[in-house]
Amino acid sequence: MRYRAILAGPPTLAVTRRCALLSVSRSGFYAWGRRPTCHRAAENAHLVAEIRRIHATVDRTYGSPRMPGELAARGWRCSRHRAARLMRAHGIRAKQARRFVVTTDSTHDLPIAANLVQQQFTAPQPNRLWMADITYIPTDAGWAFLAVVLDAFSRRVVGWALDRQLGTGLVQAALTRALTTRRPPAGLVHHSDRGCQYASAAYRATLTAAGLRASMSRRGNCYDNAVMEAFFSSIKSETADRFASGGEAKMELFDEHGFAQAPHPSSVSIKEEKTTKNDQVSETVH
Repeated sequence: MRYRAILAGPPTLAVTRRCALLSVSRSGFYAWGRRPTCHRAAENAHLVAEIRRIHATVDRTYGSPRMPGELAARGWRCSRHRAARLMRAHGIRAKQARRFVVTTDSTHDLPIAANLVQQQFTAPQPNRLWMADITYIPTDAGWAFLAVVLDAFSRRVVGWALDRQLGTGLVQAALTRALTTRRPPAGLVHHSDRGCQYASAAYRATLTAAGLRASMSRRGNCYDNAVMEAFFSSIKSETADRFASGGEAKMELFDEHGFAQAPHPSSVSIKEEKTTKNDQVSETVH
């Protein structure tokens, strides 16, 4: 450790003086410098270089838990603890999510739907179960709010809306986009939290008119909508930097997270692959 401290010392301080300050001989320091690097140290150096490349590629969104898997995909063996030690020693850190903003107001007297999902977030085919929720996106101009509707079968975004106002209009826009692009059959279950936006008369009327069955989480139970919580957690981790504007946030969502503009209803043609539960849903817009 003392030899390394000498090596990292200020260039304005002579090596002889550095050795004297740390009570080591100059000859010993130079002998240490001529020794070949041990296999473990050389491997660590290569790992750190690869971790830096991965970190830059994923825009600093991977921490030590996800790094070993990415390293393994590139032919490197590295445990989580080793990755954590190397990242910590070299100052490589993942982005941190920003402070929490409340988006759910369940202290209201509006009607609450029964929980029809009971944490069973699967569906045998598309357009059987949709999950909806709201989160926040930081921008230089203030908070923007994002409402999303996911299909439980494909875990694909089928509807979304971004706005400065956290109101019923936000979730209505996301639902309208989903209904326009998917045209689901009657009986689809729409699951959300019990926030006032989803419990509002206008939103319930839209669900009823489309033939959708409302389902709501239990009060204060985040596990009842865990898929949406995980989805938003991923987005916040990967977009932890503040956007300059809502427009920039939209572009990021388009490019990185598979969000898409909803075309006009008369121009939509959707091809659903229904062979197995794990098949990806492919969509063709003409």
